[in-house]
Amino acid sequence: MTRGEPQGLTYQAAGVDIEAGDALVETIKPLARATARAGVMGGLGGFGALFDLKAAGFVDPVLVSGTDGVGTKLKIAIEAGIHDTVGIDLVAMCVNDLVVQGAEPLFFLDYFATGRLAVEQAARVIAGIAEGCRIAGCALVGGETAEMPGMYAAGDYDLAGFAVGAAERAALLPRGVAPGDALLGLASVGVHSNGFSLVRRIVEGGNAGWGAPAPFAAGTTLGEALLAPTRIYVRPLLALHRAGLLKAAAHITGGGLPGNLPRVLPDGTRAVIDAASWKLPPVFAWLARAGGVAAAEMLRVFNCGIGMVLVVGDAAAARALLEAEGETVFAIGAIEAAEGEPEVRMILPDGWPA
Repeated sequence: MTRGEPQGLTYQAAGVDIEAGDALVETIKPLARATARAGVMGGLGGFGALFDLKAAGFVDPVLVSGTDGVGTKLKIAIEAGIHDTVGIDLVAMCVNDLVVQGAEPLFFLDYFATGRLAVEQAARVIAGIAEGCRIAGCALVGGETAEMPGMYAAGDYDLAGFAVGAAERAALLPRGVAPGDALLGLASVGVHSNGFSLVRRIVEGGNAGWGAPAPFAAGTTLGEALLAPTRIYVRPLLALHRAGLLKAAAHITGGGLPGNLPRVLPDGTRAVIDAASWKLPPVFAWLARAGGVAAAEMLRVFNCGIGMVLVVGDAAAARALLEAEGETVFAIGAIEAAEGEPEVRMILPDGWPA
């Protein structure tokens, strides 16, 4: 280009900063390297990620994949300026769906989209993704950062996650579920990542800001309390499965207990769950009270304190192993014989939720 010649319109002037994207990649490379595990081939920077199932120890593997997002929980993170934990949520929502099928999560990819890339903000989000991968034992092998001016309001961003796992063909779940099996519930960490459109409506109706004290959690703000990240159940469930103690598992997301547990039960069975068998976390009682939300709607929208339900034959052995893995475990019910398609029958104490 001749000195003094007009440059004309540039991509940066149109709102896309390639150098900012390159800076983000350099920032997150150490985060991705820290999640490396057996089977990973190469690193960030290629056109695709490679994974060697044989090197990961599989003999007759079946691939299991899943994709998810964080939903409107992102709006709270953006408005509260707390970006460190939604990446954990993103990983959790994907890998928890893999492990209930008996699969070990192997690798993860993310999609981060925004109107104008703010490197520090994006790096905090992706650091959370890397932390989620570390907890789950899977590798962060790549992703995509999309800068799309005109698509998102200033400061907004969106996330999607993609996880791939594998299971030995003979170890896929569910298997062998029968009447008489016990149901164990693993405690959630608050609302997790479902129902936040309703949560936000309730908060807006009360005219509270995200920086206000949380009415259900002393010493923390409303935003901090509601952004508690989704629990990742991968390691304890894999340990239980490898011990031969797990028949089925259901990740309790949108649809709650009544909507998710039947997905892993055979016809001719029903799950009977006693809601008095665990203490309802204060956030759910507050949401029900502040929003005037009926019990049936609470159960349909939220996990209500149970993030994962397990079907086991030997409840005592399963509980001992899970508690040794750091889980809070509740005996919440049992499988019964029934006619037709699987269903859940909830037994609610008087005044529930309270």
